Amino acid sequence: MRRGDRVDVIAGVRIGGEGRELLAHPDVDHDGVYDVWLEDGRIADIAPAGALRHRGVVLDGAGGWLVPGLWDHHVHTLQWALSRTRHSVGAARDARDAATRALDAPPRSDGRRIAVDMRDGLWPDGTSLALLDEVAGSVPTYVVNADLHSIWMNSAAFAREGVAPVPSGLVREGTAFAISGVLNAVPADDEDAAMDRALADAAERGIVGVQDLEFAWNADRWRHRLSRGVDPVRVRFDARPADLHRVIAEELATGDALDGSERIAFGMLKIVGDGSLGTRTAATSAPYRSGGTGEAGFSVADLVDLVVRAAGAGIATTIHAIGDVANRMALDAFAAADVPGRIEHAQLVARTDLPRFARLGVTASVQPEHALDDRDLVASEWDAQTAVAYPLRELEEAGAAILLGSDAPVSPLDPWVQMAAAVFRARDEEGAWRPEQAIGARTALAASTDGGSLDGARVLPGELADLVLVAHDPLTATREQLRGMPVHATLLGGALTHLA
Repeated sequence: MRRGDRVDVIAGVRIGGEGRELLAHPDVDHDGVYDVWLEDGRIADIAPAGALRHRGVVLDGAGGWLVPGLWDHHVHTLQWALSRTRHSVGAARDARDAATRALDAPPRSDGRRIAVDMRDGLWPDGTSLALLDEVAGSVPTYVVNADLHSIWMNSAAFAREGVAPVPSGLVREGTAFAISGVLNAVPADDEDAAMDRALADAAERGIVGVQDLEFAWNADRWRHRLSRGVDPVRVRFDARPADLHRVIAEELATGDALDGSERIAFGMLKIVGDGSLGTRTAATSAPYRSGGTGEAGFSVADLVDLVVRAAGAGIATTIHAIGDVANRMALDAFAAADVPGRIEHAQLVARTDLPRFARLGVTASVQPEHALDDRDLVASEWDAQTAVAYPLRELEEAGAAILLGSDAPVSPLDPWVQMAAAVFRARDEEGAWRPEQAIGARTALAASTDGGSLDGARVLPGELADLVLVAHDPLTATREQLRGMPVHATLLGGALTHLA
């Protein structure tokens, strides 16, 4: 048996997640072990193991746990794929250390040197143009922030991009996004190879679908990939406000497929409502310790206009909002437009705004691992904030629909890592960070499937045969078991996309 094979029966498995309580209660005859029958891309039947004679291609589940296929609801697919091929400075202790580490990145064929994973928020010193010039010399050098919202560049890089240099050497937000687009313009063969590896690795972790929020017009990229016929995941790709006219001109509405198999579909309009914590540009009501209150990307009136224009064309909207001011503005915009929507990140939310998510039908698309990455930065920069940082449990208790994702490459595209961060609020012996905001494993698993926390995918007859076979019950797994969950097989519409 190999990747691409269609499976007729998954034999000898235990059912994990939503749906198992609807099956026959385990008894002494089958001990909670089932055979799952697949047909035409869906689950046709579930019966106690051995009750029906097997036929066709049989995948031996060996008593493992079968759960619904997993989605990462927030990925920058191309940046994630390319970042895996780039040199990381994530372990740098200060600016000089990061600049020195960046020298290990070999210049590309176009002469640019690119390093990634800069985390300057807790460095004892700041970035400077002079320092990077001293270390990197005349080679155009780009050190991309882990949060993707800023890039540290030397004078040669500023000259190469036609941007006026600044003493800090940092370009932020819109300018950084534009330059990232240039850095990500690689030869087609290189892009294909990087994406092939990245999406195959996603399938190895049980991923059956991703929402692509890349800072680019992605319809042509995904049409190209459809023509190659190689992707092991489903994709929904979003569009920016600058491309809204193109989406409307192509008559693409949310959920419209680019192909007959519906593997690739248009997602949403994605608006960047503010900056980030790492770049200290997320729009907040109280100042950062280092100064300023960040910046909003749009006024509420502009947000309302975009949401209404999109809704009129059948397009749903998601708004990137990290700071409490940005979250309030996004909620205000959905309320004024009188349409449901979605917010990406929701990292700092006023308690008075938490109930509005459910009341307005606004889904919270969150990335739990960010909380663990940012715990020290929250203490350093947001110590004056009265809003709630990473309010996962409070969103759930307020009735909000929750989706989990990674924001890859900002954190790993690994749904088990994200679930563990949501459930245990810890990844090592440092101790749980704000454990009162943890959610249960059942909610985390559902939020990692297509339907989200309020309508999670289930292992039941009639459901899509997007399935994952794993070693442990995700509802009772320890932190270590969940973070390192062994994935034995991943199936997309009944076809193997990964087999260990």
